[in-house]
Amino acid sequence: MKALFFTGKGGVGKSTLAAAAAWQLSERGFKVLAVSFDPAHNLGDIYNLQLGHKKKKFTKNLYLQEADLDKAASAYIAQNIDILNEVYSYTRAFNMDLYFKVLRYSPGVEEYASLTIMEEIFRSETGFDYLVFDTPPTGLTLRILALPNITVTWIDRLRRIRKQILEKRYTIHNISGQYIEKGVRLAYQEEDDRVIKKLDELWKRYAGVYKILKSDNTKLCVVFNPDYLSLRESQRIITGFKDLQLGLHVAYNNKYQDSLSDVAQEVEQRLLNGTTGVDLVRVPMHDYVRESAYAFDFDVTAPFR
Repeated sequence: MKALFFTGKGGVGKSTLAAAAAWQLSERGFKVLAVSFDPAHNLGDIYNLQLGHKKKKFTKNLYLQEADLDKAASAYIAQNIDILNEVYSYTRAFNMDLYFKVLRYSPGVEEYASLTIMEEIFRSETGFDYLVFDTPPTGLTLRILALPNITVTWIDRLRRIRKQILEKRYTIHNISGQYIEKGVRLAYQEEDDRVIKKLDELWKRYAGVYKILKSDNTKLCVVFNPDYLSLRESQRIITGFKDLQLGLHVAYNNKYQDSLSDVAQEVEQRLLNGTTGVDLVRVPMHDYVRESAYAFDFDVTAPFR
């Protein structure tokens, strides 16, 4: 299975190119799932179809999905509150329920919800040949792509802290007895501790996502226009990829025209300065009606085959 990520400044045409790539690959006989993570979804508009959080079949080989980040965030919070309430049920006397509910408004919830959706797609949608992702605005995209590695690092640290807690519990147990009558039984061994088990599960999942992002089967693409307005944000995307140690694979100069060749060439040079191993693709200005926006005559998928 291969994964393609289309990134870029709003309005440069990344959603259209992602839709075109998904269509072209499916027409060549590959089974494709195209997913939009952009809160301002355009995928359904491009295909002239009402889409939602669950994938919908468009043709024999092409399925479409618009990830509902609000729904995913609510599910993410509910799941974690249930786990916290179960593991720390003895804290209810201290009114911890209120603090758990406040998690809904914590920074980063939307990013983790997006990561959860991505991880689930990678794990469950293994029957597809290609996964095509239309990404959200630059800042959110970079935070989502950074989360797997960051989360694995934090989980390693949390696991060490949790082991220390279990060791101290065991020491107290040896001194004062296992637990008081009518009290709450606490875990003393790793194999009995739900927190350790949950951390191990999350570590495996997010490490798996990071492995996929670093894989040769994953291609990160930046879409820009032959003008200076999209140059700066495209440069931020490429810098962000380098900081995350993720390689850029394809740069699409979209809406290219011969009359803009001088400007286009300068933008390309400034954008890819010092960047090697990147396929530069000039996509000509495309005239289309809304109902067939995905039906490019130009081959968008050449770098992936």
